[in-house]
Amino acid sequence: MATTATEHKLLIDGEWVETGEWLDVHSPYDADLVGRVAKAGVDEVRRAIDAAEHAMRKPLPAHERAGILDRVAELLEQRSEEAARTISGEAGKPMKAARVEAARAVSTFTMAAVEARKLAGDVVPMDASPAGVGKLALTLRLPVGVVAAISPFNFPLNLVAHKIAPALAAGCAVVLKPASQTPLSALFLATLEDEAGLPAGWLNVVCGSSGEIGDVLIEDERVRLISFTGSAAVGWRIRERAPRKRVNLELGNATPVIVAEDADLDDAAARLAANAFSFAGQSCISVQRIYVERTAYEPFLERFLPKVEALVLGDPADEDTDVGPLISSSDRDRVLAWIEEAKERGATVLTGGALEGDLLRPTVVADAPPDAKLSCEEVFGPLCTVAAYDSLDDALALANGTRFGLQAGVFTRDVRRALRVAQELEFGGVTVNEAPTFRADQMPYGGVKDSGNTREGPAYAVREMTDERVVVLQL
Repeated sequence: MATTATEHKLLIDGEWVETGEWLDVHSPYDADLVGRVAKAGVDEVRRAIDAAEHAMRKPLPAHERAGILDRVAELLEQRSEEAARTISGEAGKPMKAARVEAARAVSTFTMAAVEARKLAGDVVPMDASPAGVGKLALTLRLPVGVVAAISPFNFPLNLVAHKIAPALAAGCAVVLKPASQTPLSALFLATLEDEAGLPAGWLNVVCGSSGEIGDVLIEDERVRLISFTGSAAVGWRIRERAPRKRVNLELGNATPVIVAEDADLDDAAARLAANAFSFAGQSCISVQRIYVERTAYEPFLERFLPKVEALVLGDPADEDTDVGPLISSSDRDRVLAWIEEAKERGATVLTGGALEGDLLRPTVVADAPPDAKLSCEEVFGPLCTVAAYDSLDDALALANGTRFGLQAGVFTRDVRRALRVAQELEFGGVTVNEAPTFRADQMPYGGVKDSGNTREGPAYAVREMTDERVVVLQL
């Protein structure tokens, strides 16, 4: 991958700051240096929090916030190819997927601008009780305060957008800490915010070690809300360490799909093959576990496996590539170890399971035990399991047999079956005749159990980032 490495400074209080120390950003595909980012320490993070707190002392009117968000969306659309190449270079995401992410980020900012314009409280029906007669009450939605946003590597542009766009729509200043593997997309977005006219201090971007600078964001009392996307272990630990803050968590999953015998098997096979392996399975809602009614199991595999084997593995910069590298060699080796563990316990690799060069081929594993890591933990790699079931009760028990609960799916032509599955799956979202990897950026998105405690999507995140105040007037 031919990429020119550039140096990037931090954004603090409207200024681009150099610290004298640098973080190198390497391509996950060929280890080429794609950029260098100024490394923040404790002092830079405290300055960023100072700037955010100071910025909020002069609130931006809703129409100004909305106008800025609209301009960011416009600028991002104009420079979407640059954004996609930045994503692909630092994350190893195939260009066709990187372009989709850039387009989705445009949508995220557009939707957030809408929410900034319509953010309002409610009128309370006071005369619904004798005590309220003669009074008028309404509620106001007020910004919660400084937001610390901690974003992951896998969607380095759009998941950053899902944090900063709703925060700005709500009137909250932000201190953003992007993933150390993929900070370039976040800094690119920060330049667009600056160009769009966002005043100093409303967005600050600091890059560095989670153990060093993350602690400041967790411990500083001026940070009123932490928005975190990442692993369950880290997310819930943050929640425990900051019991007096609002901590919004969007965490992992072990995404199940139920395929009934009456499903359109051609459609199900095509959608699931694409969505189990896109970006090498490195999505919280990547299809991981497929349960097929026994009478349809072999016909499904006859359709599914050739589609998996037809996926193009290779350089993410190549326009034809479907599946690229995992973010690190250690993650690749972890997935290989999980495959071996499942094989030792009786599972069968139907396709893949080996390296092609340094890349892990798309892998389908049959009959992995329900308590194998592949079945109950989040793989976050180009792998899915398949198994047959005899009754819908069995399928529901298998799908729910995980500590996670983000999104799940079912393929069936029977509306009653679909509604039963939607009611009984213990997940924050259920898709019907669509892979559960699907997400539209305006929809509520979040999980239950170990998968999180909040809902993203601008309309929902904005409310999470505001406090409700009731005002009572004696008439």
